[in-house]
Amino acid sequence: MPVLSVIVPFHNVEKYIGPCLDSISGQTMSDLEVICVDDGSRDDGCAEVESRQAADPRIRLIRQPNQGVGKARNVGLTQATGRYLAFVDGDDTVPREAFKRLVSSLESTGSDLACGNVMRLYRNLLIPSWAHREAFATPMRRTHITRHPLLIRDRMLWNKVYRRSFWDRLGLSFPERMYEDQPVAMAAHVGARSVDVLSKVVYHWRQRDEPGSSITQRRLEPGNLRDRMLSVLQTADLLARDAPGLKPDFDRDTLDIDMTVAVEAAATTGMRPELLDLMVRYLDGVSRESWLSVPFEHRIQVHLLHRRRLQELAGVHEQAREGRLQPRVRPSGLLRRRWYGRHPAIPAQLSEVSEELALTARLVSLEWRDGVLTGAGRAALGRFDAGALRRVRLRACLAERATGEIIRLSDEQSAPVWETVELEEGVEAPEHAFPFAFAVDPAVFTPAQLARRGHWDLRVQLRGHGLRLDARVAGPRWLPPQVPAPRRRSGVWLVPARGSKGGWGLRLRNAQALIGECRVDDGDLVFSGRIDDLGDGEPVVRLRRKSDGEEMYFPVALTGQDFSARVPLAGIDESVGRESWWEVVIDQGRPIRPLVRRAERQVATVDDRRFLIDRSEDGCLLLAER
Repeated sequence: MPVLSVIVPFHNVEKYIGPCLDSISGQTMSDLEVICVDDGSRDDGCAEVESRQAADPRIRLIRQPNQGVGKARNVGLTQATGRYLAFVDGDDTVPREAFKRLVSSLESTGSDLACGNVMRLYRNLLIPSWAHREAFATPMRRTHITRHPLLIRDRMLWNKVYRRSFWDRLGLSFPERMYEDQPVAMAAHVGARSVDVLSKVVYHWRQRDEPGSSITQRRLEPGNLRDRMLSVLQTADLLARDAPGLKPDFDRDTLDIDMTVAVEAAATTGMRPELLDLMVRYLDGVSRESWLSVPFEHRIQVHLLHRRRLQELAGVHEQAREGRLQPRVRPSGLLRRRWYGRHPAIPAQLSEVSEELALTARLVSLEWRDGVLTGAGRAALGRFDAGALRRVRLRACLAERATGEIIRLSDEQSAPVWETVELEEGVEAPEHAFPFAFAVDPAVFTPAQLARRGHWDLRVQLRGHGLRLDARVAGPRWLPPQVPAPRRRSGVWLVPARGSKGGWGLRLRNAQALIGECRVDDGDLVFSGRIDDLGDGEPVVRLRRKSDGEEMYFPVALTGQDFSARVPLAGIDESVGRESWWEVVIDQGRPIRPLVRRAERQVATVDDRRFLIDRSEDGCLLLAER
């Protein structure tokens, strides 16, 4: 009898089932059996399994007509003989030490199940899974979901190993529908006497990009929504009965995730009455506490869904999508001031937004004028109409990251005004915000501050009407204003900068190399400049992708201390995800981070790929693809 049974259901994943099985066969824990259940595949996935089966006798293959992954898992369970159980989806992979770590933990603690951290696998890039990042930040032994409520987000089967005797004691089995894993995973968490939480990554969860390849891509289909809601209801009933203290946490996540999909479907494709009944049944059981945890804009839409007012929902959803839903906020109370959103669709008891009010700030302009860096911007209360505030005090300042030192730039009274602003993708929307302006005279920096060569973030503070809000000034990288060129003071470069997430600031630095010219020529990024110290090595241009450290190299031409380089944009590795950011460094056995002296920013399209040539927070050359 093997120590571990690994059940692998698969359906039309010929491209992925081989790497999946290779990752299981290569585990450092060898005493296992692999039960592959083909759920009526129409591709050559079975041939991939059979080829691995010939080389590894631990692999078994079971075939069934297409009846769904729940049925396939249940079939696999009937054949499993191990003391422990694990589940792997046929398009995912498992890190080499995963099963050994999970089983060893259970052997050591006697817990009923062990679970571990997860990475999303997109092509060849691994990205932390947002659903697991917080819950698995710290390892814990012999804990429980009631003592570690963040595990309410751990609703998947496959990052776990279960004790078989525990599984049988609870009588767990899978509903024969989509989203079958959530109620089972939650039942296991709630029913366990103790749980081990590993911070090590034990599973690579693939994000597929083929059209129609995943349940997520078919999320608006009626059958998909029905199965999703049935799993939500089953899990909600389980928690209400056996762990009522966890239900508000579950409801907060469900309102945020599942109800977002429900709202989108109801507002854009309509809703069958029987499906709407399931959603209303769930929402009937949600507490006011959980309702108030949802952002007001989304709360309005879910409330309209709950009240079956689908025509109104469609209009509000369209307003929100276009950035035109701007509910007014109003204060109430003197000693304990609270804030409420106003919208005709939502009742007073669900309108409090006190915990949601947050300052957002963006720049409208930034430029050097007579040696002084002068800027103007707007600060808003998120996407609310701030008319009730009338006038507030706004303060702009620079805050040094390392020391927390503050340089105040402006302090002024401001009243909110409406303005149409450009969002990403060319969309325009109204914004109700407070204008502000500031100026940075380089003479304000002391010799000690200049010597530290620090990062200074541009921040805005709002004071008034009982509010004390603070925010970093930020905005989408692809939108104006343009980042001004650096200036020099006392041998130190003052570099206006916008970070990869859009935050504005000022970087004080030295420069071993300067880029004076940078342009796109016939599909190539061409730049040139001067290096202070040539050193002994032969320099090359190194492009490093910030998300995963992937690197590419290109030649550099030298004439004395002058250099030039040409990077074919069509040869850059394709973007992973929505955006890819490449930092451009000159490598001469040591990295030289050249400072770009010019202010011009270019957007170039090469072979239907869109590139932005910009500057990083250090003022270095930055290449982005979107």
